[in-house]
Amino acid sequence: QVQLVESGGGLVQAGGSLRLSCAASGSIFSINAMRWYRQPPGRQRELVATITSGGTTGYVDSVKGRFTISRNNAKNTLFLQMNNLKPEDTAIYYCNARIDHTTHVGNYWGQGTQVTVSS
Repeated sequence: QVQLVESGGGLVQAGGSLRLSCAASGSIFSINAMRWYRQPPGRQRELVATITSGGTTGYVDSVKGRFTISRNNAKNTLFLQMNNLKPEDTAIYYCNARIDHTTHVGNYWGQGTQVTVSS
């Protein structure tokens, strides 16, 4: 069994910053790509940022230059530093990880953390 637990969400004014964390625990051999997704109110979930096991990153255009994804492989932890937040960043943020169990690879999701940006 694997658990992904997010933390760090909250209410912030436009222009402010938040740092999200996602800790993976359980039966883990290694973690492949890790991602942050978000689901704004009334909209579909969208991919925000990706980081490979080797540290290669990718971002959706709307957050480039403002968000930074990173990971600590030794601690199985994923981060998302969000700066210059805008009201349109308001969403539930989910972490996602593809985890190698040696016998198979599983795709896991956290429970989500709410980020609200006021104007």
